[in-house]
Amino acid sequence: MSVAGIYDTTVKSPMGDQKGVFTVVLADGGAFTGSVVDGMGTMEVVDGKVDGNRLTWKMSTKVPLPLDFDCVATIDGDSLTGKVNAGAFGEMVLSGTRQG
Repeated sequence: MSVAGIYDTTVKSPMGDQKGVFTVVLADGGAFTGSVVDGMGTMEVVDGKVDGNRLTWKMSTKVPLPLDFDCVATIDGDSLTGKVNAGAFGEMVLSGTRQG
């Protein structure tokens, strides 16, 4: 099964569970594009890479304060598990389920 799709996600952050929608669009050469849309707005995927069922990417936000995130996730069927590293705020658990 392809890793491409739309996933309902939850990040376990210091501010509580952050719900979002993560879109993965495969590109050429083992890359992907997409975005995460949550209650704070939209974060675009930067430097998205696909290795089998493993995804790595970066994203940034300015709300509620400027932060850069390094992310990794593994897709197993319709389930997504991973981590979001928020620098000084540490590493947060990421989980999700494919829509549809």
